[in-house]
Amino acid sequence: MEEQQEVRPNRVQRFIKETLRVIHITKKPNRTEYISLVKVTGLGIAIIGLIGFVLHILKQLLF
Repeated sequence: MEEQQEVRPNRVQRFIKETLRVIHITKKPNRTEYISLVKVTGLGIAIIGLIGFVLHILKQLLF
């Protein structure tokens, strides 16, 4: 029981330390990076939607 109580603050301290490290590493994307990210994400959504639409049409035609 005592071991669990000793471990718990250590885990919390480690989590806080890792969270602060991630915050220091990350940065806000500039406009060019953001536009590129939006294009790639939109293209991925469109492709997934197109695949779903084709599967829906095939289902309607075959069944």
